[in-house]
Amino acid sequence: MWHRRELDQILRVYGRLVAQGEWKDYAIDGLKDCAIFSIFRRTSELPVYSVIKTPADRNKQGEYKVVALGGQILKRGHDLAQVLKVFDKKKFTVID
Repeated sequence: MWHRRELDQILRVYGRLVAQGEWKDYAIDGLKDCAIFSIFRRTSELPVYSVIKTPADRNKQGEYKVVALGGQILKRGHDLAQVLKVFDKKKFTVID
C-alpha cells in the first residue's frame, strides 16, 4: 500500500534518526484499510512512533498521520513530507 516515493521520504527521515542513535528498527504492515510504518527505539519494545496511511481519510483530514506510543496523533495531513516534518522540530525528544 506504500508507494516507492512515500517509502523514500519515510526512510530518509528514519535513516537520519538512526544515524543519530535515536531509532534502531522498523516494521512495515499492510492492512486491509491502512499501511503502517512502525518505528522502534529497541527491537524488543513497542513502536515509539507509527506513520500511518489511511486512504479512506484522504478527503477528510488527510491520509497521512504520525502517531506516538500512547496513541496521540502528533500530526496529520494530505502531504507526507509536511507530516514528517514533525520529526524535524528542535523540540523533538525521543520517548524512553
